[in-house]
This record gives sequence, structure tokens and C-alpha cells, in this order.
Amino acid sequence: MSAASPAYCGATSNKLYTAVDFFASGAPPRHNRTLQLAGTIQDPVLKSVIEQRVAQLLDSDIRKVLQQRQVGLEKESLRVAADGGIAQTPHPATLGSALTHPSITTDYSEALLEFVTPPFHHFCDTLGFLDDTHRYVYSQLDNEFLWASSMPCVVEGDASIPIAQYGSSNAGRMKTAYRRGLGHRYGRMMQAIAGVHFNYSYPESFWQLMQSVVGDKGDLQTFISDSYIGMVRNLQRFGWLVPYLFGASPAICASFLGASPTSLQRWREYSYYAPYATSLRMGDIGYQNDKGGEASIKVNYNSLQGYVDSLQAAISTPYPEYAKIEMVRDGEWQQLNSNRLQIENEYYSSVRPKQILRGEEKPTLALARRGVAYLELRSLDVNAFEPLGISEEQMRFLESFLLFSLLTPSAPYDDAEFAAIKYNLNEVAVRGRDPQLKLRRNGEEVLLRDWANEIFEQMSAGCDLLDKDNRVHSYCDALQRQRAKITSPDLTPSARMLAEMEQNGEEFYHFALRKSRQHQQWFDERPLDEAKLRHFEGLARDSIARQQAIEAADDIPFETFLQNYFAQS
Repeated sequence: MSAASPAYCGATSNKLYTAVDFFASGAPPRHNRTLQLAGTIQDPVLKSVIEQRVAQLLDSDIRKVLQQRQVGLEKESLRVAADGGIAQTPHPATLGSALTHPSITTDYSEALLEFVTPPFHHFCDTLGFLDDTHRYVYSQLDNEFLWASSMPCVVEGDASIPIAQYGSSNAGRMKTAYRRGLGHRYGRMMQAIAGVHFNYSYPESFWQLMQSVVGDKGDLQTFISDSYIGMVRNLQRFGWLVPYLFGASPAICASFLGASPTSLQRWREYSYYAPYATSLRMGDIGYQNDKGGEASIKVNYNSLQGYVDSLQAAISTPYPEYAKIEMVRDGEWQQLNSNRLQIENEYYSSVRPKQILRGEEKPTLALARRGVAYLELRSLDVNAFEPLGISEEQMRFLESFLLFSLLTPSAPYDDAEFAAIKYNLNEVAVRGRDPQLKLRRNGEEVLLRDWANEIFEQMSAGCDLLDKDNRVHSYCDALQRQRAKITSPDLTPSARMLAEMEQNGEEFYHFALRKSRQHQQWFDERPLDEAKLRHFEGLARDSIARQQAIEAADDIPFETFLQNYFAQS
């Protein structure tokens, strides 16, 4: 790769960024109710409903309002050794404290870096910050690099995946103990999978317009929360489209499965794949915590209160199987508790309603107290064809997809529809590019390509709204480029990946290693200027000082700290 400017706007700017100041929260909700918007994707009047709402919004100063929306990214990347194996070294001290750094932390593993951008109003700034963070990290790595794919390689069992460490404070010990618990419950292998999270928030002025459009005269924050929860339901209903379009894990390293049986096909000697797979990360071998039977966790997405109540029940209900796990071994806590979920974040879902936490506040309490502040879309693979793992065009499509999910009526769903949602997502993950694949919708089966084309047709009005008064129709263009993947599945990242592996005679390992090295060169050839370098060095120093202050301030035993945390109400 050359050292030319990146393909997204603003990435080479000299802008300095402050620490993360996450999405602003609104007033606490007074009550909960479901926004009543009748209809489904098959309603013949649905497109006209969307177009009517868009027309009303177009009559307002919508462009100025939407310029205040906030977009952030969380991108995970495995830190690997020269041979592509998971790094066994500690989190580099020059990157700062993983406990307190606002932008560079770790996820499950000490080797699984997570880059967190502040929320910005413009994609240019979000991607520019992510680019700067990568360049700083690369300047600090010693004979290591970042893995370009979601799925790891050269994995030698659970023992080769070091659990993240966060210091001796109670807060740090809690984070590590939680991760030990995940390892005992599900194994460490799936915890080493990386992804990209797309965080999105509309400004209050937008919600005031929407409230007027739908004729709601109630409390604004209640309307906002109800609308976000409705979006969550639609993002689950139509969310299979995301792995189809952007899935980039159709093949995996044989070492990831070890000796486990699999229905996947062998690719050469050291890889497995599914011929029509899009995102094995989102399938059965990826991150899953619903084991079925008595271990099943049913989360209610039909209202904010239902969502909060169902998660709170899961984190407070004992589960006998987990009671068999030692709580403390050799002075180290092995899990936070023996309940169905240790904490709310253990429940995996493709999209989450979120609120900014205050201190050690529980996520469900933050939602109950202040409502929903933003959405976190979690179903994106790391795009191995992009050095940052995601592109500006992807982000534009996702923004229009979220708007479609808001404008589309979102009735509550029952157990049958929730089962269909899970079925559709898994089927697309494993065989989404099969031209004969049918998905479940309203008790019937429909070809994926037919349903996808309906969605694209209905998204067009929202793209016109987002492109209003813009000289370049970038949202409509992004929509059309993604739509081309429906008629030409070979354009999808998953198909491109398998095609390159075939053309080059590569295993998954060699493909991912080649892309990783290309990305490393991309960042190394564009070192940070002195001002940005000093800025990131300052963030690292400040984060270490904050961790030390937290550790010094602890004055209660860890067990008491946990009791106080879970006693919050």
C-alpha cells in the first residue's frame, strides 16, 4: 500500500481530539409505553407511510438538525505476534491504562485491543480519530501487529488467550473476574473474536420534529426511548441484511475449532469454510450465550421497561449449572456470581439500547432512570479489505438503515417472530449468498433477495432525506452500491475473501496475515505529527495516573464492593 491519503475525508487533518465525552442524556422518563405504529414490511401502504413521514420532515430544516447527530465507533483488533498467533505479552504500558483510557482499552483478552472514538457529528472526524489511534498504537508495538480479520488464527486452546487485566482496584478486579466467568461459562475461544460497533444518536431537535410528525404529545424523553426501542425491534427484524452486505468471515482457521466436530467444509489443509457463508462470527460458532432449554434467556424488547425488567431478572436469578463453578480459587474470583448472567453485558445481542453510565452504575438502572440515549449496532465484522475495519460508505449505509428502522412502523413481536429473527440471522451468517435461501417472515418463507429488494426500495426515501441540499448524493449512491450486492453476491466482502483465497491458493491464515501486513504498512507509512503524538502520550500518562488514584482510594474489601454494586436499586 502507498502512503497516499486515506479514502475517507478528513483523515489527514491536524485536528486534536479531547477525551471521550459520550452521548448526552435526556431527562428521566416518567412512564413507559409502546409507540403504537401499526404495520409490517408487507403492508402495501408501508412505503407511502415512510414517504409521508419523510415529506413532513423535508418541510422542516432537517439538514441542519441531522448535522447534529452523533456517530461513534468501537473497533476491536487482536494484537498478534510475528507468526500471527495471539500475543502473550501484557497490554503495552505506553498505550496507557486499559481501565481508564478513554480511547484505547481491551475487551475480553489482554491481546484484544478495543479502539473507542468519541461521538462526532461527521463521519470524517470519527474515521479520522480512529485512524490516528491506529497510527499511535502501531508506533508503540514491538514486533507485533493487529489482525485484520474478525476470526483469530494460530489458536492453541483456551490457555493461549490471556484474560484482560485491569489492575488491583475493586473496579479493575471486577472486570477481570467477569472475564474469568465468561471463560468458564462459554470458553475463551469465542471471546477472542473481534467486531465493530456502530454507535448512533439523534439530537433532541430531531426527536422534537419526529414527535410532531407522529402526533405524539407526551413526555419527550419517553417518546425518545420508545422510538429507540422500536428501532431495536426493526434492526433485529431486518438485521440479517447487515451480515449479508458486510460479513467478512466466511472462513476460519482450523485451530479455532480444535477437535470440535463441525458441519463446515475443509478449505485446503488448515481452514474451514461454508460456500455461501457471510459471517461465521454471527453464526453458531461465534459469540453465543443462549444454550437453550433451562439456560435460555428471554429478553423483552417490546418496551423499555420490559427490556430492563427481563435483564434484571437474568442477572439476579441463580442458575445451578453455574453454581458448580468455583467462586474463588487461590484468592482470585472466578466469576461475579452464579446467576444466569453475571452482568447485563453478558447477554449478547446484535443491537443494544444504551445510556451513559455514571460511575459504577448498572446499565439497566441507567436506562430506567434516564431512558435510552443512543443505539449500539454490534453485528459488523471487521472488514479485512479496509485498514480501519470499516469504511465511510458502510457508515452512510448504516445511518440510512437506522433511519429506515425508525420510519418503519415497529409493532411488538411475539415468541414466534423472535424465533424467526434468530433463525434468519443464523441462516444468513452461514449461507446468506445462496441464491435459493428463504427467510421466515410473518409465518411464511420469502427469498432473501426479494425481501432485500423491498427493503432497499423502502430505504430510498430516507436516503433522499439524508441527501437533502447536498451537491453529492452520497447516501443514495451508497444505497445503490449496496443494492448491487443483492443481484451480484460476488461483490460482498465474504465472496471477495474466498475468491482471493482461491486465486492465491491461500489458507485463511495466509489471507488474514497478508491483509494484516498490508494494513500495518498503511499505518506505518503515515506517522502521526508531533502534536498528535504528544496528545496520545498525554492521554496514556493521564490514564495511568487515574488508575493509580482509583487503586489508592479503595477502602473496602472486594466482596463488599460487589455486594454494593449489585445492591443498587
